[in-house]
Formats: sequence, C-alpha cells, structure tokens
Amino acid sequence: MIKTWGYAAHKAKAPLAPFTFEHRDPRQTDVVIDIQFCGVCHSDLHQVRDEWSEGIFPMVPGHEIVGTVVKVGSEVKNFKAGDKAGVGCLVDSCRTCPSCGAGEEQYCEVQMVPTYNGTNKDGSPTYGGYSNNIIVDQDFVLKISPNADLAKTAPLLCAGITTYSPLRYWKIGKGSKVGVVGLGGLGHMALKLAHSFGAHVVQFTTSLNKKDDALRLGANEVVLSTDPEQMAAHANTFDFILDTVSGQHDVAALMQLLKREGTLTMVGLPNVPPVLPAMELI
Repeated sequence: MIKTWGYAAHKAKAPLAPFTFEHRDPRQTDVVIDIQFCGVCHSDLHQVRDEWSEGIFPMVPGHEIVGTVVKVGSEVKNFKAGDKAGVGCLVDSCRTCPSCGAGEEQYCEVQMVPTYNGTNKDGSPTYGGYSNNIIVDQDFVLKISPNADLAKTAPLLCAGITTYSPLRYWKIGKGSKVGVVGLGGLGHMALKLAHSFGAHVVQFTTSLNKKDDALRLGANEVVLSTDPEQMAAHANTFDFILDTVSGQHDVAALMQLLKREGTLTMVGLPNVPPVLPAMELI
C-alpha cells in the first residue's frame, strides 16, 4: 500500500481537513502520478455538501488532476517515469458493456468508477486529487505535453472537456450563433472554446460586473439575462445555447431564444430540477 496525504471532508458539510489514507499497491497496468495541480470544480462543493446523493466519507475531492508519472507497472506501454499526465472524472469501468465497447466509458452500464466518492471494483473507496499522489489504470490516464503549463491544464480535465464535447458534437463553428449561460468555471471555458471555433458568441450573465471579463475572453455580445428587453432582442436567433449554471434559473426563457430546431445543452447541475414547460418543448 502507498501512504498518501490530502484534504478531506470527514463528514457531510464539514470543512476540508488534513487526511491520511492508503492507495493500493500498483498493479502491472497502473500508473503512479505525483499530483502537482488539481482544479477546484463546483461539483466538488456539491459532493462534499452531500447535495446530490449519499456520499462516501471521509471524501477527498478533486477530478481535474495533473502531475508527473513517478512509476509504471510492467505492462504499461504509453507512459514512463517523468511523463506529464492527467486524470479526469473516472478511473475505471466494466470494459465490457455496449457503452464501454463504444469508447464511452463514462456511460458504463455496469460500474463507472468515479475518481472520488465512488468505489473500486474491490469495494474500496476512491479518493481524488486534493492529495499528493494517485494510482490509476493506464487506460484512464491522459498524456500531457511536456511543454504544457500544468496549472492551466488542470481545468481541462473536467470544465474543459465538459464544454468542448457538446460544442464539437453539435459542430459549432463559423456561422454559428452560440449563447453561453454563466461565466464560472464551465462558462468561461465554453466562451473561450466557442470563440476559438469561430462562432458568434453571446454571453448571458446575471452580473453586469462580469461584462468586461466576458468581452476580454472573447464574447461578441453580453446580455443581462434578468433584463426582459435584452432577452427579447435575441428571441429565435440562436443555433446553440450551452447552459453552465448550477443554481436555479429560468430555463424556459432560454428555450425561447433558440431558432427552430436549435439546441439547448445543459451541463450545469442545479440542486433543484429545472422547470421545462411542455409547451416550450413542443
């Protein structure tokens, strides 16, 4: 066993505090990573507060993990000591169900193993990146360029892929009018990515004091979502809206902004289920 130290919520809603624990002995397919940076994701807050489901405590959060490989198992082929590596939101899956067979292990229909607040196949708890090291099977480790700034890379492991994926899936690019709702951890990544893909990006916010930041990060326009006139001016004009807000908000109002056959994708996770009027969907 490898002794590890980190910070954990020892019970639901408790502040993080020092915590010492053990990782499994490295297996032949494992990669041992010395963690250098870990992003702080809003889902970490939800989970240590036990807001989504009954959590596993003590809980060591963190799933935007980057660092340096210090040891690899005998069957590891794509990593060696000294490589830069990352770990995202999951560390294992069944490997055999239809979703895993399609390369979509995050949708594993048997047992997707989250990086923390989950259980390994042997029943032991998983602990995340608010710690000094982690041991992960090679199939769930990402190689990072040696030239990358690791501190800036860490948020790509969750906020980055969470917003990159829908933008790519819906083929956002030049000629697309895209709305980004919220300018937090997810929202600012969505804004920068959509801008880099060549879209016309409108940033929606409830805080006008974020306008300058939004424009600096690439927004073509900034809309105060609490202003009915500003919202009405964009009715029926959006190809795609990416909603990143994790608090309660008016989703129906956003749907009125979409073109016919436009798409609204939600990646924020409010504690209270959003209201989706059937008439708006129809």
